[in-house]
Amino acid sequence: MGLETCGTCLNCLLIPLALWSIVVNILLYFPNGKTSYAASYQLPHYVWYFEGICFSGVMILVLAVTLITLESNLFYRCCQSESCNKTYRSFISIVLALLGIAFSGYNCIISALGLIQGPFCNSSTGWDYIFKDTAGGYLTDYSAWSRCTEPANIVEWSIILLSILIALGGLQMIICFLKVAAELKRTLCGTYSVFVQPGII
Repeated sequence: MGLETCGTCLNCLLIPLALWSIVVNILLYFPNGKTSYAASYQLPHYVWYFEGICFSGVMILVLAVTLITLESNLFYRCCQSESCNKTYRSFISIVLALLGIAFSGYNCIISALGLIQGPFCNSSTGWDYIFKDTAGGYLTDYSAWSRCTEPANIVEWSIILLSILIALGGLQMIICFLKVAAELKRTLCGTYSVFVQPGII
């Protein structure tokens, strides 16, 4: 019963998560707050996939607003029957929530790949992905982080921000999954029942 009554709460939670994803992804373009690296394209290529800005950000934001609108009484009735209207509303919510799972999942995958690959930084051998062959092993090899001389503290910057993006995407996936479960339960278990119609006397 809790899932059905807190559908709007779940939708509202997506909004701050989407906004945080946008902010965190934007920070990846400006290591240590400097714009020079973005201007000279000295950034890891995974930031150009816009995983946090577009998919886990704007797209999730649009989905959240749409889901909140569907839950409100302002939603246009698509058919004369109230139960029919609610079922269509629930079906649309399920589709949108599944899209939310896909968008947030994309964010998690791209961010995880970026985390494994490591930052694009300047070292004794020039600008390169110096940790790309470690399969993520550099994450626990703190002594190797000093090999990146520019931008300063870029390893920590990338690890923290990408980890936050993964966490935000994971929370979005959980919320969207709960939304799907709530709508399926609501449709199949009788709250929005359209399968049993009263007999005509």
